[in-house]
Amino acid sequence: MARIALDPTTDMLGIVDAQPTFMPGGELPVPEGDAILPVLVRLLEESFVHAFATQDWHPADHLSFASQHPGRAPFDSVVMSYGPQTLWPDHAVQGSANAGIHPAVPQARIEMILRKGFRREVDSYSAFFENDHATGTGLEGWLRARGVRRLFLAGLATDFCVAWSAEDAVRLGFTMVVIEDACRGIALPLPEGGTTMDAARRRLSEMGVIFASSSDLF
Repeated sequence: MARIALDPTTDMLGIVDAQPTFMPGGELPVPEGDAILPVLVRLLEESFVHAFATQDWHPADHLSFASQHPGRAPFDSVVMSYGPQTLWPDHAVQGSANAGIHPAVPQARIEMILRKGFRREVDSYSAFFENDHATGTGLEGWLRARGVRRLFLAGLATDFCVAWSAEDAVRLGFTMVVIEDACRGIALPLPEGGTTMDAARRRLSEMGVIFASSSDLF
């Protein structure tokens, strides 16, 4: 694709859930999740002046954990008050070492860290809204106050928190770019065929989300 010229006044990098809990050795590892780290370092040190990060931050009894649903296993689906919810292994537990931002991620240009998923009764994939699609995180207002018009997302996992954040960003009027080599996905199989990665890319492409590589940015 064509190269993308960055504008430090209106562009911002969003790093989604770059936490050890989602990397090999963590409680909910995304395959090759740690492979994004050197790309994030380059983006933060060489490409972007402004960035924010999100941090999954669950209480130990969060209702998205399979351990809170007797007889259920991780990756089962249940219906919550806000709709279908995938059940996960316990992960990103508040105060645990693996819930922190990975120490390899440089933070000098990260101007804000947004914690999400801290309400026991509702999960939170998107950086903009809880999974009820109604409870806002405040990120939209913060970005608008900073004059941000185009958002570049990186992090974990492509088919969940990155994808949901990208969808909400487009709905809210931001131009949206997903930096593919700075993301990794879970790729759960779907009953209708394909995976959650296939479905996410299809949805995002239909919404006009741009997919780019870190090497396309200058």
